[in-house]
Amino acid sequence: MSKKENTQNYVQAIQNRKARFEFEILDTIVTGIQLFGSEVKSVRLGKASLSDSFAIILRGEIWLEGMQITPYEHNHLELIEAKRSRKLLLHKAEIAKIQAKTSEKGLTLVPLKAFFNSKGLLKIELAIAKGKKLYDKRETIKARENQRQMEQIKKQYQ
Repeated sequence: MSKKENTQNYVQAIQNRKARFEFEILDTIVTGIQLFGSEVKSVRLGKASLSDSFAIILRGEIWLEGMQITPYEHNHLELIEAKRSRKLLLHKAEIAKIQAKTSEKGLTLVPLKAFFNSKGLLKIELAIAKGKKLYDKRETIKARENQRQMEQIKKQYQ
């Protein structure tokens, strides 16, 4: 199998679909992530999940908690925990800016998606977000339903 054929099995991006529904996104940052080689292979195959994950700042470093990466099935050398803490790679100045923004009450760091950039490196899109209230979530659902109805009406008259 050639390299070109093999890349068709790879996933483009892993989305955290719940994040945009649960949180109001204020700002986004793209960061690198520190992984083992077998974890990168699992992510390329789409065996990762960002649901229920979040980022925290500890001792001047940002850590991603709760990201599920299923162990690579052909890796027999090392056992890696699926939901371990993973370090996000940022400069100290960027971390200081993020820490200043998230020090406000009610703001948190939420990963939106994991993707591979043009150089083949895994990146995480982090969002500085504020939790939505129940009535905000209801408004989001109403807007989505109205949009679907408009699309259906457009299709009928075309």
